[in-house]
Amino acid sequence: MRRTIAASAALALVAAGLALHPPAAAAADSAPTGFAAVNALGQNGTTGGAGGPTVTVTNATDFIAAIVATGPRVVRVQGTITLPTGTSDGMYNVSSDKTIIGVGATARIQGGGLTIGPPVNDNVTSPPANAVHNIIIRNLSFSGATDDAINVQMFSHHIWIDHNDLCCGDDGLVDIKRGSDFVTVSWNRTHDHDKTYLLGHDDDNAAQDVGRLRVTYHHNFMDGSDQRNPRVRFGEPVHVYNNYCRNASYCVASAMDAGLVVENNVFENVNNPGRVDFSGDLGRLVARGNILIDTNHEIETRGTVVEPRTYYAYTLDAASAVPTIVPAGAGVGKI
Repeated sequence: MRRTIAASAALALVAAGLALHPPAAAAADSAPTGFAAVNALGQNGTTGGAGGPTVTVTNATDFIAAIVATGPRVVRVQGTITLPTGTSDGMYNVSSDKTIIGVGATARIQGGGLTIGPPVNDNVTSPPANAVHNIIIRNLSFSGATDDAINVQMFSHHIWIDHNDLCCGDDGLVDIKRGSDFVTVSWNRTHDHDKTYLLGHDDDNAAQDVGRLRVTYHHNFMDGSDQRNPRVRFGEPVHVYNNYCRNASYCVASAMDAGLVVENNVFENVNNPGRVDFSGDLGRLVARGNILIDTNHEIETRGTVVEPRTYYAYTLDAASAVPTIVPAGAGVGKI
């Protein structure tokens, strides 16, 4: 189900929808909804550094040491941390069982980014027992990364990326690839950037990616981030709900037989809100309850997809409420 409407009519529709379905307060969740909450791969949900020590860091040296330390740890980021870019394109590893969370509304990581997972190895085609897992990244602004802001790779699992502000990097903002699994990306604001959310590696990476890459994207505000909102290869099901994507060339793309369920989102002032013919083999996409405002094309649908409710329960907000509740609740300073 979809609706394509002009901007003037959209305002009336949103107002009417809010009157009938007043939005819930955008209160921060204490635990993830979606795939990061699923009991799988020996990990029951995503708890991050719970149970470990809490440290507050204010400089790059202490930050890098804290995120790679062994064992659970809550790493509180205070102020701006500029990561050196002379090593590994400025990407720094995060070890298992970590919560990385900003203090207040001004915590920022700039100049570099975070890698979750070991170095790329094409010969590894199944999850190792010691795969990086159980990581929470919340309430941080990321800007100016020389590569990705956040890169999840090599069978990492149970990752929750929530209430961040991401922009202005060199490559992707949040890339999830190479067999990673059970991830939730929620309540983030992305803006002033080209390639936003990549899910899945190259077209020839089926051995690592097929049967994995189960990711939930919900209540994210793609605010002028031009493409890959998200772009998906191989993963199924990928659940995209209650997001607000505006001012983009395209929002959602499904390729290489990926399976997406796209529901109760709002797509505004975009060329392609959803497509299955992006590159490589066609993907599959089921769409329902979305609102299209000033789009040049309809959402392309194809085939059937495993339902997300097979894995977890969730509650949808009315699509008409999305343009109000998502900008109000997404980004930093909201938890």
